[in-house]
Amino acid sequence: MSKRLAIISTHGSLDAAYPPLILATAAIAMDMEAAIFFTFYGLEIIKKGNADKLQVSPIANPAMPQPIRGISVPNIIGVLPGMTAVATGMMNGWMKKANVAKLSELLSMAQEMDVRIIACQMSMDVMGIKKEDLIDGIEVAGAAAFLEYASDDAIALSF
Repeated sequence: MSKRLAIISTHGSLDAAYPPLILATAAIAMDMEAAIFFTFYGLEIIKKGNADKLQVSPIANPAMPQPIRGISVPNIIGVLPGMTAVATGMMNGWMKKANVAKLSELLSMAQEMDVRIIACQMSMDVMGIKKEDLIDGIEVAGAAAFLEYASDDAIALSF
């Protein structure tokens, strides 16, 4: 079994932020190494004070459950004003009910457990993000540095 996990996080939505953090901390708990490479919109997850403000969009998300009294609601309802807030509140409620830590807590936990949190330098340049915009204690590196880590017998995942 590989003892290394390499995750690429490309999406900055609430529903896409949980899997990389949960899997990386689980890997560390299983005596594996873990690194998450945050690129493009994934950088939103590691911006200072941003983790608990992420949202989930019901638009173009066909898996998003939207039942009203047992009747399935068409996905087009997602474009109505306020539906992103409703979907975000619904997901946050599910996580709280299941005793899942908030994203900010998972980020802190990942850092305490020595998950390598790497911000993509090129994406930062493209999107005008500075290192001081990001949480403290992260690495900033290019794709080559992450690929070097991932090429050493790692399980590679992307979210």
